[in-house]
Amino acid sequence: MDPQQWLEAATLAFNLIGMVVCLFGLTLAQKMTRRWPGYTLAGVGFLIATLPMLSQLVLMFSQ
Repeated sequence: MDPQQWLEAATLAFNLIGMVVCLFGLTLAQKMTRRWPGYTLAGVGFLIATLPMLSQLVLMFSQ
């Protein structure tokens, strides 16, 4: 199996991990006086969740 097939197989795991990281970041931003660390963590979680879709998009444009 090539790396793209492994990434497609792990899509659910990426989505779940990204969602948990994003929710943790938003909760952290709500409870702290400085909000930027929580928002940054939420953005990283969003990128983790969308990584399989973004990689498919990059591969589609490279062909």
